[in-house]
Amino acid sequence: MSGGHDSVSPIPDVLFNIDVIEITNSTFTTWVLMVFLLVFSFMATRKRSLVPSGMQNLLEFFFEGVYNLVESILGPDLTKRTIWFFATVFLFILVSNWSGLLPITGNLTFDGVTVWRPGTADVCNNLAMSLVFMALWVLWAIQENGVVGFFKHIFAPKGHFEGIMLPIMIVMSLGIGLIEIISIVFRPISLSFRLYGNIFGGENVMHSMMIYIVQIPFYFLEIIVGLIQALVFTLLTAVFTALICEHEHKEEH
Repeated sequence: MSGGHDSVSPIPDVLFNIDVIEITNSTFTTWVLMVFLLVFSFMATRKRSLVPSGMQNLLEFFFEGVYNLVESILGPDLTKRTIWFFATVFLFILVSNWSGLLPITGNLTFDGVTVWRPGTADVCNNLAMSLVFMALWVLWAIQENGVVGFFKHIFAPKGHFEGIMLPIMIVMSLGIGLIEIISIVFRPISLSFRLYGNIFGGENVMHSMMIYIVQIPFYFLEIIVGLIQALVFTLLTAVFTALICEHEHKEEH
């Protein structure tokens, strides 16, 4: 939110260039928050105790909440192998969302350029995060099912069929598989724009309410929205992982 705009610009401002690479204010904010999370995690786990307190207690509170949520979807075995990603993504999105409520957002400028913009208010950052997830999604799916099992999970008929129904179901499953491939390709886009739309919309609302005294209730609303969006992104990525890694159960008579 720069002073030169009547509303929040959908395009982040460029702070400086490294060769041909443009470093935007959202990228700068992301770097700062990454350092903050690393330092916070180090300080919280430096002297761990069985009875946590202070920063360790806060970190374990968020971690256990994400762990229980992911475990209810993926099960204990897969959760142990993937929790590092889901917990990291949740904490980063949460801190990034809430960083937009800091007074420096839109007010800290350098040479007329806004310095502080939440990374989740930049669709490019969200897309990069979503693409990383999709790469891991393919890796986890192949580890769980194998290469052949991965493609069978998408294209093979579900269940057992005989006679004339077998070729019919094969053709139908191929068509459904092609639709599923299209859905998979669009998942990073939907994840990115869902997060971006909510956070960017909240930034616009806060920018519009800056001239009113009643903006305090909107701060509490944005705190809740920031938490919900972090949970939604984590929940959706966990569900996508569960759908490709689940195994068919044996039929019970």
